Amino acid sequence: MMELKFTKMQGAGNDYVYVDCMQQELEDPGRISEYVSRRHFSVGADGLITIGKSAVADFKMRIFNADASEGKMCGNGIRCVAKYVYDRGMTDKTTMTIETLSGIKTIDVKVEEGKVVSAKVDMGAPVFKCADIPMISDHFMFVDQGLAMDITQNEVYNGTAISMGNPHFVIFVKDVDNYPVTELGPRIEKHNLFPEGVNVEFVEVVDKKTVKFRVWERGSGETMACGTGACAVTVAANMLGNAGKQGEPLTVICKGGTLTITYGNDGHVYMEGPAEESFSGTVEVK
Repeated sequence: MMELKFTKMQGAGNDYVYVDCMQQELEDPGRISEYVSRRHFSVGADGLITIGKSAVADFKMRIFNADASEGKMCGNGIRCVAKYVYDRGMTDKTTMTIETLSGIKTIDVKVEEGKVVSAKVDMGAPVFKCADIPMISDHFMFVDQGLAMDITQNEVYNGTAISMGNPHFVIFVKDVDNYPVTELGPRIEKHNLFPEGVNVEFVEVVDKKTVKFRVWERGSGETMACGTGACAVTVAANMLGNAGKQGEPLTVICKGGTLTITYGNDGHVYMEGPAEESFSGTVEVK
């Protein structure tokens, strides 16, 4: 039995267990994530995020999903990492860099009364090349094209494949609140054309400046929000002319809150949203 000190944080309802690993890395963090993420039986979260030292940035974050798999990037999570290190005096920088498996990200934090209340992250440029997402396809890019769910091709869903450090498949629907996300999401997540699995976003256009979506995250199931997913949604909406305009902010509503995403004229995607601390404690991990 191990006693684990943790802090529970969330950004737009996307909640993780955060552990300070500046002095020592956790052994088998994937299994620990699986254990503490169980809702009703442990802390309960979408996964585990560790904060450690970096040789190339101010800090390093690692993300582990609720099924023990390691993710490459989490937009809501990285904002909370910035809040964690600033609020605890681990840095006095209001612009900081954080190393992730999808590269070094730059974060600007907004501070009120000595505490971070929100953050803006340069999420980098979207990736469209199928081989780099990765997606197995004869197409160079997969934009608003049909994904066949069976060999008869009677069940097909039009979507756009984009990587924002991890793979996403964005589908536009008419009524997202009543859409069968929990039925279709896991099927697309494990579709054989996505060798590493995929996050699936189901998007409804509210108006030209606003969209709302639900997300099925690979390794975690339906979550309240997904930062990289909101970025993929914005890029797809811009590209298809459904909502938003490159260089202008788009309001992206998820189940847990609202994010402001801008697909910049420089080709990078910028995400701004809240970062909140829920509580800290100690949990026994078997």
